[in-house]
Amino acid sequence: MYKTISLSALRLLAFSTLTLFAACNKNDDNPAGYVTGQNRFTIQINGDTREYYVHVPAGYNPNTPAPMVVMLHGTSGDGEKFYNISGWKEVGEAENILTVFPSSWNYCIVEDGQSTNTTKWTVYPGSFDYCPGQTPRDDIKFLREMIASLSQTFKVDAKRIYLAGFSNGGQMAFRCAVEMSDVLAAVVECAGTSGPDTTYTPKRKLPVAFQLGDKDDRYFQQQIPLFAFEQGLNTVDFFKRMVSTHQKTFGFSQTYTMSGDTTTAMIATYPSATPGENREYLVGMIYNMGHVYPNGTNHWMKGAEVHWNWFKQYSLP
Repeated sequence: MYKTISLSALRLLAFSTLTLFAACNKNDDNPAGYVTGQNRFTIQINGDTREYYVHVPAGYNPNTPAPMVVMLHGTSGDGEKFYNISGWKEVGEAENILTVFPSSWNYCIVEDGQSTNTTKWTVYPGSFDYCPGQTPRDDIKFLREMIASLSQTFKVDAKRIYLAGFSNGGQMAFRCAVEMSDVLAAVVECAGTSGPDTTYTPKRKLPVAFQLGDKDDRYFQQQIPLFAFEQGLNTVDFFKRMVSTHQKTFGFSQTYTMSGDTTTAMIATYPSATPGENREYLVGMIYNMGHVYPNGTNHWMKGAEVHWNWFKQYSLP
């Protein structure tokens, strides 16, 4: 005897089969919620949907803790742009590290006397103003919750989380060095840093590096010869204020050693003011570089490679 199946029952059976197939397919192909290569994630922060991109290297092993580097873009950029152009995803692939590219929020801001709509990180006051009616987002909360969420999704080495920022992202990197140094092992500020000569109270005193191009038109009217870098450290107001802020905030020495050469980069290294601490503050000027995060194409230097080689010396205690 054959039972007659109604049309509605057939539809229900077909729907259930497709749903089961889709669920099995998802579990089989992507049980952890990510893929090798590019991933876009979102997170809700104070009612806003915030995005960030993550590159998962082919060699990532979910059973082995992996270092992680967060890269902050500059003004008008976003996470996807720096995923593509910074060079960090390539370093992540080669070194088997997770690389993360969050996007800042879009605002109306006033900078250099002109108003514009653009993306900005909520850095310490002094470099730009918000237009009336704008509400700065809590980017520290965003970045902290992003890292916490990633630590649930991935096997992250909690002692080896690093952060680099470019331009406005470099300014935000300084704020992160102050307010997130309990979770960050080391920080790089590129073409953006602290504002006035101010003392902040960090969560932890950590290693910090700063780099700037010798023909960065956001800072210089003309190319600065590298042989004049050391003199500039001690006489140019911008350098004096920046170095003083880092010395007082993070406990770096008043003295430095100079290394490098005038055809590549000159670097001043300030050790910790406390003997025996494995920390340093690097201030570097890079030859023939404008206002860019160097990636080997826009400049001979591959910033991500250089910065990773410096980062990996350090871990949280």
